[in-house]
Amino acid sequence: MRAMRLDYFVAHATGLTRSQARDLIRRGAVRVDGQASVRANLRLSGETVYLDDAPLALPGHQYLMLHKPTGVVCSTDDPGHRTVLDLIPTALRRDLHSAGRLDLDTTGLVLLTSDGQWSHRITSPNTHCPKRYRVDVARPLTPAALEQLAVGVVLRDDPTPTRPASVQLLSDTRLNLTISEGRYHQVKRMLAAVGNHVVALHREAIGAVALDADLPEGQWRALSRSEIDTFQ
Repeated sequence: MRAMRLDYFVAHATGLTRSQARDLIRRGAVRVDGQASVRANLRLSGETVYLDDAPLALPGHQYLMLHKPTGVVCSTDDPGHRTVLDLIPTALRRDLHSAGRLDLDTTGLVLLTSDGQWSHRITSPNTHCPKRYRVDVARPLTPAALEQLAVGVVLRDDPTPTRPASVQLLSDTRLNLTISEGRYHQVKRMLAAVGNHVVALHREAIGAVALDADLPEGQWRALSRSEIDTFQ
C-alpha cells in the first residue's frame, strides 16, 4: 500500500468524508495493528487498519468503458457542459478520470479509471497506443489524400509530420483512421491538411479494446479482466 494519512485511508475504505473519518479516529473506533491510540495524520505504510475490530481495505481501482455522446466533455468538472462523470453513478465516481479525451462533438469510446499508472500507459506519447476512429468527411476522398494520411501529413502550425496511420476507406466520404499519437484535434487537422473537412467523428477502439456494439450512447460498463490487462 502506498504511504497515506490514516484519515484519508479510513475515508476511502468506508466511503465516509474525511471529517467523519477523523471523528471515528478521535473516538477511538480505529486501530492500527495493535495500537488503539492513533492520530488522524498518522502515515500508513502497510499496517492493517481496523474499524470496530473489523479490518478495512481500500476499494479496488475502477476500469470502465463509456459510450460518449455529443455535448459531453471529458473533464471531471465543467460549469458549461455535462461531463463524462455525470453519466456515471455517484458511488463509482471517486478518483475517476478519463484516459485520454474526446472533443465535445466527438462520440465513441472513452476509458475511465481511478488507476493513474494504467491511464498513463494509454496516454503517454512514448507508448504510441493506437486509436481507431470512424471519420465522415464533407467531400469524396481521393487516392492521393488517402496515401498522404497513411504516410503522414504536416499539420498547420506544426512542422513535424504525423506518424504513419492505418487507413481503411469505407465509402467515398467515410473512412476508418487509426493513429498512434494524441495531438490536439489531430484527426480533424489531418483531414484539413489533405483538403477535406470532418463532419462527424466517432472513436471505435483504443488499443485492443473496442467499443461494445451493444452499449448505447451515454451508457457504460465495467471492463473485463482481459480488457484491463491489455494495457498492463
